[in-house]
Amino acid sequence: MNETQFHRGPDEGGIHTEAGLGFGHRRLSIIDLSSGQQPLFNEDRSVVVTFNGEIYNFRELSEELRSLGHRFATHSDTEAIVHAWEEWGEDCVLRFRGMFAFAIWDRNSRTLFLARDRLGIKPLYYAVLPNQQFLFASELKALLAHPGLPREICHPAIEDYFTFGYVPDPKTILNHVLKLPPGCRLTIRHGKAIPNPDRYWDIPFAPAVEGSEEELQEELMKRFKEAVNVRLVSEVPLGAFLSGGVDSSGVVAMMAELSDAPVNTCSISFGNPEFNETRYAQMVVDRYRTNHAVESVEPDDFGLIDQLAGLYDEPFADSSAMPTYRVCELAKKRVTVALSGDGGDENLAGYRRHRWHINEESIRSRVPLAVRRPLFGALGRLYPKLDWAPKIFRAKTTFEALARSASDAYLHSVSIMSGAMRDALFSDRLKRDLQGYDSRQVFQEHCLRAPSDQPLSLIQYLDMKTYLPGDILTKVDRASMAHALEVRVPLLDHPLVEWMSGLSPEMKLRGQEGKYLFKKALQSRLPDEILYRDKMGFAVPLAEWFRGALKVRVREALLETGLAETGFFNPKTLQQLVRQHQSGQRDYSAPLWSLVMFESFLRRICGDHDRAKS
Repeated sequence: MNETQFHRGPDEGGIHTEAGLGFGHRRLSIIDLSSGQQPLFNEDRSVVVTFNGEIYNFRELSEELRSLGHRFATHSDTEAIVHAWEEWGEDCVLRFRGMFAFAIWDRNSRTLFLARDRLGIKPLYYAVLPNQQFLFASELKALLAHPGLPREICHPAIEDYFTFGYVPDPKTILNHVLKLPPGCRLTIRHGKAIPNPDRYWDIPFAPAVEGSEEELQEELMKRFKEAVNVRLVSEVPLGAFLSGGVDSSGVVAMMAELSDAPVNTCSISFGNPEFNETRYAQMVVDRYRTNHAVESVEPDDFGLIDQLAGLYDEPFADSSAMPTYRVCELAKKRVTVALSGDGGDENLAGYRRHRWHINEESIRSRVPLAVRRPLFGALGRLYPKLDWAPKIFRAKTTFEALARSASDAYLHSVSIMSGAMRDALFSDRLKRDLQGYDSRQVFQEHCLRAPSDQPLSLIQYLDMKTYLPGDILTKVDRASMAHALEVRVPLLDHPLVEWMSGLSPEMKLRGQEGKYLFKKALQSRLPDEILYRDKMGFAVPLAEWFRGALKVRVREALLETGLAETGFFNPKTLQQLVRQHQSGQRDYSAPLWSLVMFESFLRRICGDHDRAKS
């Protein structure tokens, strides 16, 4: 099990076993290179930890714990966790500032304690076997190495995957495996039933931030700079991803201000100018004189498809995983730690869908649902689907959104397949097995816990509970750790996240301008051409691939030897999706990619035997 995760920590490996317990660890050495090996113990070896991540405030914590009488044998952040557990028990997680997934065994109290960081930067899977054995790991592949783990496919997870493009927490694609949700902890006491995870933190979204716009800009930059600064602690080479977007450029600008030496930066170049942002990255390179590397990714870089299925373990349909894998590969040639700009869009309302949703919400708020549902529902059914047109002319999607409640409309906007398409795609057998389950429940459950019903804050909250950990952070974690590269995320520093959540919505989305306050605050550091250009994203030309170089691959996977045999799907719908896309009649690139990745997952992870019996 431990060796399946060799890629996450190729520097060292450790195993500790005792009666009824086994801990394994693979180490990527970042801090305290000479010591800090894991599993790591307290003084009398009654408490042991295995830990993935970084605790950025470990020095302050260690000093406090020493003053309370604890003795340290290393200078590592890992040891701070052990002594924090001894001092504060389950509440130790409240003291940690960082990204982490860890497990502690306390022999004296016969307690196993697991915790995951507040935003879900680091992953944590766990399973209870039929014989009541408890397993946990950073990646699903480690659990799959255990011969006692059943590999039954979770049917609601199939519904979720073809809605979101990933399987959201806490479900996984397998019935017997769960993900510990972000901001949660799990305490298992010997001889007692395994409880549900306990949520120790949530994004407050309390309107607590006051001041003039200029004061707020200054405070935001102060907090952002400090979040970057605490992530520069490293005993190995450190750098940053630089896409040329607002967030990564802001991170690099702050690193340059904090560093005496040139910042190491890296970018990926695409041959297609529609997807190429390198000229914007070069503006930042020139301004801050960074030590920059750029590599070109071939437009037909689809040899990674099966490799990605093995990397992500669960089906994962974000095609930007491919360039993300390549930029991590490039970064690892020069550094062991890289800072990224992830989290800015979720925290500061930077996605186009945020603007569209708020525009639609202004109509929804004035017209009762009882009127909207029949009126706009009928218009949505009658209006033609214009995939090729600019979004402003794709009124069908807008009418469909206006016929729904706010959370259902937002789900519709983030879905890779509509509910109607999933209904047509799924076989009668799968629909029976779902027993009425619908992915709307994912959003509905989060809405019940949401600390705010303000329209923008609510969809930000939904993004930070689903898309951020399920897609963005999963993508970066697996792609980076595949190359033994650690990625740190300043914009997900939890004190900064709490503060930004308290900003008024107008400071995030002003008119049609997302990240309003952040962009204003960065104007002295970055050119307007970067701050106010249209967001491009890390896209790949799927539509072209499926009509060209991958045309045969798609047909084989969906129609011949792959998905058609699983019993999950309606063969006629599979044929229709392939035919209409490849003829140019429709753009079904996102649904087709999700199906290709699902087929690759079944073949690589489950195998034909398990696939057939699912």
